Amino acid sequence: MNDQTLEQLGEIESLRRTVARLTPSVHALVGSGDDAAVIVADQSFVVSTDTLIENHDFRLDWSSSFDLGYKAVATNLADIAAMGAKPTALVVALVVPKTTKISWLEGFADGLDASCKSLAPGAGVVGGDLASGEQLVVSVTVHGSMEGRTPVLRSGAQAGDIVAVAGTLGKSSCGLALLQSENKDLINSYDDWVSYHLRPEPPIQQGVEASIAGATSMLDLSDGLSVDLMRICKASNVAIELSSKELQGFEAMLELPALGLGVDPKNWVLHGGEDHALVATFPSNAVLPKAFKAIGVVTSGEPELYLDGVPLEAKGWDSITGK
Repeated sequence: MNDQTLEQLGEIESLRRTVARLTPSVHALVGSGDDAAVIVADQSFVVSTDTLIENHDFRLDWSSSFDLGYKAVATNLADIAAMGAKPTALVVALVVPKTTKISWLEGFADGLDASCKSLAPGAGVVGGDLASGEQLVVSVTVHGSMEGRTPVLRSGAQAGDIVAVAGTLGKSSCGLALLQSENKDLINSYDDWVSYHLRPEPPIQQGVEASIAGATSMLDLSDGLSVDLMRICKASNVAIELSSKELQGFEAMLELPALGLGVDPKNWVLHGGEDHALVATFPSNAVLPKAFKAIGVVTSGEPELYLDGVPLEAKGWDSITGK
């Protein structure tokens, strides 16, 4: 029965039912069930981890267990993509109250699986841990293969490079603002924006495409365009000049919900977090992958960010303060 709690079923049965819903990674020699998974890897592979905490990174009155599973995978895959790597396998640690229904856990597993299939076909969850606690916590560690390529770091941007982005800007922040408004009419009217916040769709495959195209630096836009670009500026010791004209298309997609909320969509585009788009820099003579749109240029000088020649304050999500 799916209305039983984890406490009633116990760890072994709860894990058995959950793992049964996951599609194995094609990169795993040994998957879930042993003390550790065994993954096929080349000489150079990448690893990243992230944690989601209830009422800090998500709210259960907004997110279903499926939503949470989907987002937990998507946000971690984006970090692997930002290195120019191909995601291969994930491990998931989950802390939940003992009163959690097994149906909730199964929905979470379905979200994990759906996200892997949609965003990184062939990758899959190969293990993890299930524990009980007072607060729900999700921790995901994802592995990826460089497939013989050199990792794309934040420190490689050079003056003259083109700054380009693949994915959306401001859409997740817009969705969050709609949820926070508690205006059901607006939330229902712009459910696509809300859905993107709950289940982001980062352009995972484009990380490899950017690497092949010669990207000199790249990162996942998790905290906001301005604050994340400043990280490239500091790591590469360069300045970046953004163009309002090139950002107008992103703003246009947000105009209607912004009008309903009475806010300026430009703030979402420049400073909104959790889009998990990819921003990269490319040599001026590079042919940009089709999914990438140029939004600015890298210039010499002290690490600084500019918008149409005017200094732009780097603002965005802070994982410690939760603001």
